[in-house]
Amino acid sequence: MFEIDFGIPWGQWVETATRWIVDVFGIVFDVIGVILDAPYDFFYMILSFVPNWVVMAIVVVLAILAKGTRGIVLAIGSVIGMLFIVSVGQWDNAMRTLSLVLVASILALVIAIPTGIWAAKSERASRVIRPILDFFQTMPAMVYLIPALLLFGVGVVPGIFATVIFSLPPGVRMTELGIRGVDKEVVEAGRAFGATPNRILRQIELPLALPSIMAGVNQVIMLSLSMVVIAGMVGAAGLGQQVTQALQSIDLALGFEAGLSVVVIAMILDRLTGGIGKKRKRAADSTKSAEQKAEQDNQEQTAAPVTA
Repeated sequence: MFEIDFGIPWGQWVETATRWIVDVFGIVFDVIGVILDAPYDFFYMILSFVPNWVVMAIVVVLAILAKGTRGIVLAIGSVIGMLFIVSVGQWDNAMRTLSLVLVASILALVIAIPTGIWAAKSERASRVIRPILDFFQTMPAMVYLIPALLLFGVGVVPGIFATVIFSLPPGVRMTELGIRGVDKEVVEAGRAFGATPNRILRQIELPLALPSIMAGVNQVIMLSLSMVVIAGMVGAAGLGQQVTQALQSIDLALGFEAGLSVVVIAMILDRLTGGIGKKRKRAADSTKSAEQKAEQDNQEQTAAPVTA
């Protein structure tokens, strides 16, 4: 039976190109590695310096600020979860993991939000960016570690690099969706009053799109945490490295302790960012309903003399 059979050395081309980049721009990636490593060391220094009860108190305050009185339940659950991390001796590793997640999430959002705004403003940019995001999301996460190792070597930096790429797409998509979902009449009203495009973006579009953007922030953080274990395979210290060691030595106890610690951090960050997003959404909905009610009252007052 006739079959089509031919080969393309695609993998060899990619490897050759990557090694050429490493040879030519090695110094550049060394500088990037130092830049990525510095904020990680900064966050870890702060989180490891302060007592664990101070971190717990900060989380309690953030929970109440994010969800109001309903945040008390979240605060109590967060404290219980963090006490569990302390009880299994994983607090230091948890702070290392949290530092990695914070750095990777901040970098991803710094790239994602402006890119999402650009895609929302330009159809041509959106058509170019969309397949790139599809590629990032469908590529297996572990594949990102291969070029990261070649570019930065073993350590926390390739973990941050791979995590940023892996967690970037939802931030871009949700920002674009939020900006495109802003009521066109509100934007036109801003233009009618002479507002510049930058002012419309800052004072109208971004505030109204904030619930959607916060949903993207939530997804970026969750995807960053999902990369923690994989980043541990390339030497990134923290809970991911503990899980990797447990897998290599078939240490069930260590695996469950580190794994549940990751779950605790994920649940706390998910509830905090989700609570902020919902709070913003309720505020936006209440503002919108108030504006609609005021407009309806104006229409009724205008129509009253006519009926008389």
